[in-house]
Amino acid sequence: MGGELTEHLETESKFDVGTDFVPEVRLLAAHYYDTGDLRLAAAKVILRRRTGGPDAGWHLKLRAGAGSRRELQAPLGDEDAGIPPQLAALVSEWVRDEPLRIVAVLDTRRTVRNLTGADGEVLAEVADDLVTGRLPGPGDDPGEPVIWREVEVELVTGGPQILAAARSRLTAVGARPSSSPSKLARLLSTRPAAPAD
Repeated sequence: MGGELTEHLETESKFDVGTDFVPEVRLLAAHYYDTGDLRLAAAKVILRRRTGGPDAGWHLKLRAGAGSRRELQAPLGDEDAGIPPQLAALVSEWVRDEPLRIVAVLDTRRTVRNLTGADGEVLAEVADDLVTGRLPGPGDDPGEPVIWREVEVELVTGGPQILAAARSRLTAVGARPSSSPSKLARLLSTRPAAPAD
């Protein structure tokens, strides 16, 4: 006896591509700077120096409303030259007289795919990130690695409806909204609690 028949409508488009057609893979290495007591993190401010990818350089991220950040960039330069003076001046209101130092290191293997419109215009970038984070320990100890995977969707020319559509597609296949607003926040949340006095 045969089973019950099922039916669905299959709609697809096929494309011929060369053997070199692969998503773009970027290897990103970022050093995050803050005070010893994490004053920038407490203010939801991120200061980092990142190599790899098209936006390598110094990045300062400031809150700009729900789900958005204002990002300022400075050229990569030599890491030994220290934090660019313009960025150091902008974070001085939180840092005051405390020195800035590396508080976290994140290495990311990013696989990038673009969401494009009918005219080929890039609407959003989808980044599938495999992240290895380390919190520096005493001396030169790099600390134990923390590894996770996350997907970011960042608008390029598209509007909020693109993010909504991407959110629906990702949650439909099992993705969950991140509980951390940033990679740095996720890594810092793994810090052991300070001993009680």
